[in-house]
Amino acid sequence: MNQDVNVFSILILALLAGFILYQFWRVLGRRTGSERARPNPYAAREKVEHAGAAEGERVRPVGAPPATGRTEKAPVTSVAPAGSPLAAALTEIELADRGFDVGSFLDGARQAYEMIVMAFSEGDRATLRDLLADDLYEDFASAIAARESAGESLETTFVGLVEAKITAARMEGSVAEITLRFVSEIIRSRRNANGAVVEGDPTSVQRVTDVWTFARDTRAGDPNWLLVETASE
Repeated sequence: MNQDVNVFSILILALLAGFILYQFWRVLGRRTGSERARPNPYAAREKVEHAGAAEGERVRPVGAPPATGRTEKAPVTSVAPAGSPLAAALTEIELADRGFDVGSFLDGARQAYEMIVMAFSEGDRATLRDLLADDLYEDFASAIAARESAGESLETTFVGLVEAKITAARMEGSVAEITLRFVSEIIRSRRNANGAVVEGDPTSVQRVTDVWTFARDTRAGDPNWLLVETASE
């Protein structure tokens, strides 16, 4: 008899426990859509990193770290044959400037090329001031002033960069110089004060080859390389 009572009591307790667990499940185990979302501990970091990358794409100077997430430096042999004079010169620049990365430099140089081409076309002296050495800036500014005085305008559409290749490098004291050959596709035309096209073709894509040299004092704290010389093939 006592054994039957004990079994009955255990069954009652089990049913009671099951009912309590069911009530807990109803309250805590279901989503109603009004619960507060769990915070993502990486959200703030991701937001900062993404914002920084976007900003870097706009203002990153030539030679600054890229906004592509790459953390390892590119070897000089990625742009110059091992044992070549160019590889030796780039290695000398690396030794003089421990922050130099040929991959980052190329990324920045590509961006700077388009920025300078478009800034000259638009008469954007502020952008040119940041990217050109003093003497070269004066030449560009004089050409813009002459164009403005004549009432002329330069219309440019940058179609794309076909090639950006380092062709020479050297150290002159503490100053590093790197020369690149750019091949780009551009639509360009010049109009007079009356709006008539006097040079170029606003409907035709031209392939342009430029040879530009950038320089930087490796002892300076500013990582920016400035354009110091331009030539066309």
